[in-house]
Parts: sequence; structure tokens; C-alpha cells
Amino acid sequence: MMQETPVVTVVGGALTEQEISAYVTHVKEHNPHRDLKSLQIKLDGDYVDLSYEFHPVQFEHIRRITGYLVGTTDRFNNAKRAEERERVKHQI
Repeated sequence: MMQETPVVTVVGGALTEQEISAYVTHVKEHNPHRDLKSLQIKLDGDYVDLSYEFHPVQFEHIRRITGYLVGTTDRFNNAKRAEERERVKHQI
């Protein structure tokens, strides 16, 4: 998956492209498995406040079926498929 360039806004002053790039790199290094969507850099004298948002993470639904944690049953053999089909499903 190709990562998009994050939207970066600077509030309260001006930064060079090199400084902005350093802040983007900082956020990415501290969140290596996330894809940065946007970054807001607020300047306040000697202080910098970073607010950022990530792209949503793809989530696969995991279920516990017949003692196994699975996303799908496509890799089950015939016996496991039959066991899953015949199980009693309880409702509240």
C-alpha cells in the first residue's frame, strides 16, 4: 500500500520545509505501523504542540469457533466445517 503525503498545517508562526519534515518523521517513527493522515503544528514561543490524525486501520473480524480464533472458515477441513454448522448458537 502506497502511503499518501500527510496534510500539514502550521499555526502561530512559520517553519522551514526541513523543520516540517522533521516533525512528520518524528510522528511516524513513534507510530511505525500507522499511516499519518494529517499533522497540525502549533507554535507558542519555545513550545511546539503536535496534533495528528491517522488513516483508519483495516480490521478483520475475529470469531471464536469450535475452540479456534478465526476470521473465516475457508481453511477448515470438512470435519471442522460440520462441527461449526452443527453447533448450538445461544441467544440472550
